[in-house]
Amino acid sequence: MLSLEHISKTVDDWLYKTFNHPLALGLEFLIAGLLVIGLFSMLGLVLIMMERKVSAYMQVRLGPNRVGPKGMFQTVADTLKLVVKEGLTPDGADKFLFNLAPFVVMITTMLILAPIAFAKGFQMWDINIGVLYITAISSISVIGILMAGWASNNKYSLLGAMRSGAQIVSYELSAGMSILCIVILSGSLQLSEIIASQQTGWWIFKGHIPAVISFVILIIAITAETNRAPFDLAEAESELTAGFHTEYSGMKFALFFLAEYVNIFILCALAATLYLGGWMPLHIGQWKEFNQVMDYIPSSLWFFGKTFMLIFLIMWFRWTFPRLRIDQLLNLEWKYLLPISMVNLLLMTFIAIMGWYF
Repeated sequence: MLSLEHISKTVDDWLYKTFNHPLALGLEFLIAGLLVIGLFSMLGLVLIMMERKVSAYMQVRLGPNRVGPKGMFQTVADTLKLVVKEGLTPDGADKFLFNLAPFVVMITTMLILAPIAFAKGFQMWDINIGVLYITAISSISVIGILMAGWASNNKYSLLGAMRSGAQIVSYELSAGMSILCIVILSGSLQLSEIIASQQTGWWIFKGHIPAVISFVILIIAITAETNRAPFDLAEAESELTAGFHTEYSGMKFALFFLAEYVNIFILCALAATLYLGGWMPLHIGQWKEFNQVMDYIPSSLWFFGKTFMLIFLIMWFRWTFPRLRIDQLLNLEWKYLLPISMVNLLLMTFIAIMGWYF
């Protein structure tokens, strides 16, 4: 199977042959950090442009079409504008927490990226509790949002932060139970083993109806946790100006904006890994010829193709459904999604014990 595995192995072998062990390890950390920063920058540019083009397509208009060919460099121009724009701090704000909040959100997003397998053998940290690690670290981002809302000394920002906190904490329950369904099927928290367990087929197909139900619930929860429409109550323009980042400008606003889109990518990558095999090609049981043909497609293309398909789906939601009220949003979670998730988890456990999955 073609993949990025040989690239990482070649670099690793060269570093350890050329330098002593501590220095080689330090250089590996440095290279991984630079690649993460570069990936974040590219994802920000690509996803924001994708958002604009998707929204334009949904609304039968052109979207950005001035800067660069078909407006492809519009996000670069916007980034340069935000970089040179003056960052203001309100007089009544807690200056330390106000300036710290964007970095808390951004660093949390960077930490989540560690266990994600981008291709076969191309993974920064194959920790044996990868799923638990991602769910635990992602919960920290709400601290940065609450910090930003409170430190801004603005009632709109504080209200937006409180809404975001309630929303994220609520929908994490359904998301966690959906993830547990796949953990039960695969018998592991390690992402590489979950991917390997889908060698003969993806779990969304092998896990019967409970797997499909948990996948739908997870996509809804991902949309809510990233504060995307129709769950964007935390930054409802008609009510709260811009929500928890109303007082932010310049590069600090850009960090919040970038973290939102990278979070979408990471959570969609997690959903693709759990339900759609991650970098694993589409294999069907013992169909050897079909499976061999699928193996010719590079594993990195499988991973990014599945991830961007889910990102497109979430963007489609934004430009299709109207915004919910805060009471409707919480009712959806506590009265519908959470009970369904609990029953679905019990059903999935029964199916796993009986061995009725493919």
